[in-house]
Amino acid sequence: MSQLGWIAGPLTMLAFSSVALTSVLCIWNCYKSPDPDYGPVRNGSYFDAVRAILGQYRDQIVTIVKGIKLLATTGLLITCLHLELFKPSCLKYLIFRIPTRLSLLFVSFNACVPTSEISGNVWTALAHIITAVIGSGVLSLAWSMSQLGWIAGPLTMLAFSSVALTSVFCIWNCYKSPDPDYGPVRNGSYLDAVRAILGKRNAWVCGIIVQLNFIKIGIVYTITSSISMRAIQRSNCYHSEGHKASCNYGITYYMLAFGIIQAIVSQIPDFQNTEWLSVIAAIMSFSYSIIGSALGLGKVIENGDIKGSIGGVPTSTTAEKVWTISQALGDIAFGFQFSLVFLEIQDTLKSNPLERVIMKNASIMAVGITTFFYLCCGGLGYAAFGNSTPGNLLTGFGFYEPYWLVDFANACIVLHLVGGYQVYTQPLFANTERWIVKKFPDRKILHEDYILKPIPRLRLNLLRLCFRTCYVAFTTGFGILFPYFNQVVGVAGTINFWPIAVYFPVEMYLVQKNIGPLTKKSIILRVYSFITLIVILYAFIGSLKGLIMARSS
Repeated sequence: MSQLGWIAGPLTMLAFSSVALTSVLCIWNCYKSPDPDYGPVRNGSYFDAVRAILGQYRDQIVTIVKGIKLLATTGLLITCLHLELFKPSCLKYLIFRIPTRLSLLFVSFNACVPTSEISGNVWTALAHIITAVIGSGVLSLAWSMSQLGWIAGPLTMLAFSSVALTSVFCIWNCYKSPDPDYGPVRNGSYLDAVRAILGKRNAWVCGIIVQLNFIKIGIVYTITSSISMRAIQRSNCYHSEGHKASCNYGITYYMLAFGIIQAIVSQIPDFQNTEWLSVIAAIMSFSYSIIGSALGLGKVIENGDIKGSIGGVPTSTTAEKVWTISQALGDIAFGFQFSLVFLEIQDTLKSNPLERVIMKNASIMAVGITTFFYLCCGGLGYAAFGNSTPGNLLTGFGFYEPYWLVDFANACIVLHLVGGYQVYTQPLFANTERWIVKKFPDRKILHEDYILKPIPRLRLNLLRLCFRTCYVAFTTGFGILFPYFNQVVGVAGTINFWPIAVYFPVEMYLVQKNIGPLTKKSIILRVYSFITLIVILYAFIGSLKGLIMARSS
């Protein structure tokens, strides 16, 4: 009103209220179709009406609305953090308003995306794989590179990319069994393949490891998102107060806010099945990865030289160097894990040409693109800061300006991980809840859904409400107890890397191809598996030691 004045201000408000009234006058005739009075079709949501009445144009309209809402959500998050809404006086707004908007947004999206037939191709597979691979692990690669140096760092990344590629080479032959081309059994998930090819005992062990994987990713995403939210506030502080200002903020408020958002979104059934989620996650991943690389390149140009050394960051003792190298290996390992979702991606592909042929091409391209991005992020970050490389490239504050770009990159991280958290935890929710329902089939209270009138598509269930809220509380509490990014990423990267990415894929491949135990190929693969086990154990022990030391200090 102050910008428009006493005449234009009220007139503008009246104009917008007229637009709103006109919109309502149009929409209330669309509740029933094709006849507005007698139906018989009832359109229970805005998108249902668009789908029923506009028909062929619905996809274009839905896409436009999704884009607008995504931009609005990003702007809202950045604006909130710019205004320092994480202060206690404003925390109530953040906790209650933003999660509500996000939940409504997600419910609307879930309602409007129609279920499609299996029609995936090499490009959709490529997008899904890159979405699964490029995540928060990219932020610690510059620090890992600084610990290993200019020779061992790139070679280690290439070695882990080779392990990832070997893993998918073994797995893509396991989609169909007993014959890899004609089946007839289709294994739509990693656990299904282990059960069909290696038996129930191996499947039981694999199931525990898979659930552990979901839990660790939830914890890492909680810590990473909270650190990124805090980084936005610190970036604004440094911009306004100067680079030498004491811009220290606690992380507990941010973790609580993230946990409350996840507790609300977790109540949406089948949230991870929305097709747009992978697209948004891929865009966000590429955005902050490219921004991190570009900022590193800009810093190198500003410095006028390439920092770093062949041996990496010097330490006071040899033992200390050994342990930091092990932690660097753990951080790199976290960035090369996507074996678990590989068969689920393959299950979305059309069968002409054969699914494994499509996945072969998609996985080779995906691993190549991912390795290139990782080398760029890690190498440019190390070249920019040398021995002073921060543990998290975008939150350790090697970069101060342009502060708005740092804010945007961290907002992309938060948006990515809000959805990514659900992608990795909803399968755990479904498996656990299914087991509980089978265990107590006569308890009606566990089966009944309660529909909320304001949000009819958000169905609440007592089991879902209690279990999922407790799970989110656990991951949030663990994050508050151990808010150490590099150490937690190192432990998470190694705790189940070997069985998931090496052991089970190799064993399934040997059984699927009927390769004998004393053949040349079998011996080579088992030696490879043993060497990888030794390296991962070394990285796990070092990362665990680093986590304990960080907590004790």
